[in-house]
Amino acid sequence: MSNAADLNKEPEEVASMFDGVAKRYDLLNDLLSLGRTKAWRKVVTTIIEPKPGMKILDIAAGTGSSSRPLADKGASVTCLDFSEGMLAAGRKRNPDLTFIQGDALKLPFTDQSFDVTTISFGLRNTHDAGAALAEAHRVTKDGGKIVIAEFSHPTNALFRYIYMRYLMRALPVIAKKVASNPQAYIYLAESIQAWPDQKALASIMEKSGWGNIAWQDLSFGIVAVHIGQK
Repeated sequence: MSNAADLNKEPEEVASMFDGVAKRYDLLNDLLSLGRTKAWRKVVTTIIEPKPGMKILDIAAGTGSSSRPLADKGASVTCLDFSEGMLAAGRKRNPDLTFIQGDALKLPFTDQSFDVTTISFGLRNTHDAGAALAEAHRVTKDGGKIVIAEFSHPTNALFRYIYMRYLMRALPVIAKKVASNPQAYIYLAESIQAWPDQKALASIMEKSGWGNIAWQDLSFGIVAVHIGQK
């Protein structure tokens, strides 16, 4: 099997790709996001408002870097990911968190199990974003919410052109110098370019059952945090 998944995003290929980069994934994400990953996660944590007694499902949680700040506020966090390699790295790094291997398109939980579902930089890696959002809707309690952080489209036309044309072309070059599996980061660059913009993602959320949808642009729209309510 190739070390890079293609944009058809077959689950086994994506999982295999992330298995191969699990150990250095968080470090490389920080490098490739110019150090903004932690700041973006702080915004997500603020929006979720985690507290003791709150049950949160973190989908595509990877090594648990998105789950850690939620658990540190006292919430009960379940970390789900399709990649066993990412989960293994997460269990070693965050032994107090609950890690479960599972598919975002077929969540292994009963209806209305969680107060909040969240997914950070993982929705675009699913085979069917709409189906993943519908599954998240199913396992979220009535009145609960979803919070999605994902790479998006810069709002300024000139900056968007520079970002998409140059930064996305530079990312694979950087990865080839620092990553053990640069093909994985070439896939990430391509998946970011192909991802719907803010309004289009909001439309997908609405079709998946979510209401009261809003979003907040971060870093000039490089990332957008979308919020929906059940």
